[in-house]
Amino acid sequence: MRPERFGALLYHFGTRRLSFLKSPALLTVVSTLREAPSARAACRLAGVTEAELPAYAAALGTLAASQMIWRREDR
Repeated sequence: MRPERFGALLYHFGTRRLSFLKSPALLTVVSTLREAPSARAACRLAGVTEAELPAYAAALGTLAASQMIWRREDR
């Protein structure tokens, strides 16, 4: 993960995929997923509002589908 002004670049060395995190808040969410008890908690820590949660859930779902992030029990 490489932080950028717009958010971050993510590179998966196994699949060679490049993903863009298009907001600093999404970078914060992804960065805190490991320590937070849940994705919702990571979103809350990043200041994501209730109205924004569906968009962040969709973004995290896309990252999971591309194997950029994964469930803790899947690792």
